[in-house]
Parts: sequence; C-alpha cells; structure tokens
Amino acid sequence: MLRTVLIQDLAISRGERRLFSDLSMALRAGEAVALTGRNGAGKTSLLRAVAGLLRPEAGQIVFQDMEADTARAEHLHMVGHHDGLKSTRTAWEELRFQTLWSGGSPATARQAAERLDLVRLLDLEVRRLSAGQRRRLALARLVASPRTLWLLDEPMAPLDAIHRQGFGELMAEHLVGGGMILAAVHDPLPIPTRVAQIGGEIGG
Repeated sequence: MLRTVLIQDLAISRGERRLFSDLSMALRAGEAVALTGRNGAGKTSLLRAVAGLLRPEAGQIVFQDMEADTARAEHLHMVGHHDGLKSTRTAWEELRFQTLWSGGSPATARQAAERLDLVRLLDLEVRRLSAGQRRRLALARLVASPRTLWLLDEPMAPLDAIHRQGFGELMAEHLVGGGMILAAVHDPLPIPTRVAQIGGEIGG
C-alpha cells in the first residue's frame, strides 16, 4: 500500500511562464491536503505532475518504497476538472467500463452507484445527465476500484449540498482507511485538511 508521497523542490512552467518553484510537501496515509491559490497558479498542473501527465521543470515526486510507474498505475485515481466520460454510453456502461479498467468489478461498480445516489440514473445516456450527476458518476470510480491516493480537481464544484455532504463522508472514510487526498479547491473541503497555498506556505 502506498504510504507516503514526497514532493521535493518542484518547479512547473506553462509555456514561457513559471507557475511555481521550490515547492515541497509530504502527504502521508490518512492525510488530506487542499491546494489553494489564484486561478492559473498551478494547482491543476501540480495534480497532473503527481499523476505523471506533466513533466516538472525541476524537482521530483517520490512515492516512498514504490516505483513511480507502479504507484501511478495501481495506487492512484485522478478526477480532473473535466469528468472524462463518454457521452454516448449509458451511465452504467461508462461506470462499468471504467471500473473494470481500473481493477474493480461489476459488483463494486453497483456498490459505488448506490453510495453516490446513481442507481436511478444508470440507464440514461451520459449526455442526458446534469453537471452534478456527471460529477457523481466520475467520482463513483473512486469507490468502485479503491486506490490509496485520490487526486481531485474541484471535486465539489457541481454538487448540491446533499451530495457534497455525501461525498464528504466518502472522503472521511477513505482517510480513516489509510487513504490520501490531494485536492485543488476554491472552497474548503468538508473534512480536516492541511492547506497548501501554491506560491505560499503550507499551514495546518
């Protein structure tokens, strides 16, 4: 199981512009870190770098006691700002496909649908779902094929109050089980977190 992620002296640029530099932090089992900062500060870029989708300009990301390729392939989920869902599939087809691809089963996909209040929507095409429903469908993958590290980009943005509370409960359960959460946010998460201000200091 992945226990610690170390970000050491990281620098990321977009084109000719340096987003941030000399960023260091540690994320350990049972912890959540909320990434804050102005639009364009590099929060999403940091998540993408941890996921291996973006190469940092300097520094390193270390998955302690584990090869980076193994950690990224087997121990993390990323839910980005765009949900990454195929609009012509039904919600069930999309959830089942993505669950099986990431190591889950049809049974765990059904369980996730129940936890995210999706059961009545499973026969609908993804394109017919609201923004909040699509986000819940994307988040269901976190439950359907559990992995230690959740990388979340504004996970609460399209959710209503009831479903924000429900996903907050899922995040809390994930941390109690030894999971880790690194989330780019504008609004506070409904769980205890440390805050990393991109371009600033890390606080309690």
